[in-house]
Amino acid sequence: MTTSSRLDPNQLLDGSPDRSLRRATLAAMGCHERPARLARLRAYGPDIATALRDFALRNRVGPIVALALEEAFPHGYPGRAEWRAIYDAEDRRMGVLLDRLDTVAARLAPEGIAMVALKNAGIARGIYPYRGACPMGDLDVLVDKDRFREAHALILESGFRLAARGTVERADLEEGIAHGGTEYVGEFGGEEVWFELQWRPVAGRWIRRDQEPDCKDLIARSVPISGTDVRLLSPTDNMLQVALHTAKHTYVRAPGLRLHTDVDRLSAYAPPDWDAFIGLAKSLEVKTAVYFSLALAAALLDSPVPDGVLGALQPEDFRRDAILGILKKVDLFEPEQAKFTRPEMIVFTALLYDDARGLLASALDARPEDLKWSEAPRLAGAGLRRVKDLLTRYQR
Repeated sequence: MTTSSRLDPNQLLDGSPDRSLRRATLAAMGCHERPARLARLRAYGPDIATALRDFALRNRVGPIVALALEEAFPHGYPGRAEWRAIYDAEDRRMGVLLDRLDTVAARLAPEGIAMVALKNAGIARGIYPYRGACPMGDLDVLVDKDRFREAHALILESGFRLAARGTVERADLEEGIAHGGTEYVGEFGGEEVWFELQWRPVAGRWIRRDQEPDCKDLIARSVPISGTDVRLLSPTDNMLQVALHTAKHTYVRAPGLRLHTDVDRLSAYAPPDWDAFIGLAKSLEVKTAVYFSLALAAALLDSPVPDGVLGALQPEDFRRDAILGILKKVDLFEPEQAKFTRPEMIVFTALLYDDARGLLASALDARPEDLKWSEAPRLAGAGLRRVKDLLTRYQR
């Protein structure tokens, strides 16, 4: 076994010409032991605000850094008005998004349809106190698959229209249901709001459906949020969902760095039952994937993830070292840069599987228990469709 289940932050950051900007940005982003992190940021002096501007915006964490600068330098710093404008613009936008979230939930609730906010939508609405420091691209929500068509109709009645941002999938209800969810867009309060309705909580192309937590179970265990009909995943389910979502983005692809604030904020503000979390990750065979989500947040943002949790989840040395080597190569920062070629993406995602049997099942679009010689003809056809899907829907 490796000497430590924790990743070395120096190993992740060394060798970069802009290392000081990276360290200052990370100091601004973490929420655990906030006074100590602000002291690190303050040690750079107020002029760091000027140096950080383009870097933070390029890494899609401008509002998060803006909030930290205001806390670290309450008496002023260069470019304060511009930084405040960055935060205020996001705060206003988030106000519009969360208002739409509440509106849709209120429309669904009288019909008995529970709506659970996922990822940053749930964190901003029910956990983290600074909505302006929760930038997000869209609102993601979970509903029971059995009520999906009803929810779809009510969302349309709420002022949204069915749409698609990708170039592969069409804006089609039946196709969306088959793949796990549909997208909608609307104009509200001068903002374009994208809304994603899902019955699959992760819907990642690399993850088998049987590795995702069951939608009905997640909704049954969800908890209310005061002042709204929006619901929140239970702490243990929430942590697993954001960890799998970070893995879905291969830890580095857009939106990049800010993905790791999800684990950080949940571990600090709404920690899970860690023993239950370990058991769930093992039962779903996603130990490797969630280990790196937790370990990266702990290394980069000092997220309070217990050593015992990382130790229980960490993969074999060869797999850990191989994944870490790729992550260092592709860079945890700069989300607009291309990260993987197609072969590299296939190799990286293959390494995320806990064992070869699970990898083979995914390649053949099957469950591990279906891997029988009697199923070979059907599995061959499913495997060809699966490979085509992975290649044609590849993201950088």
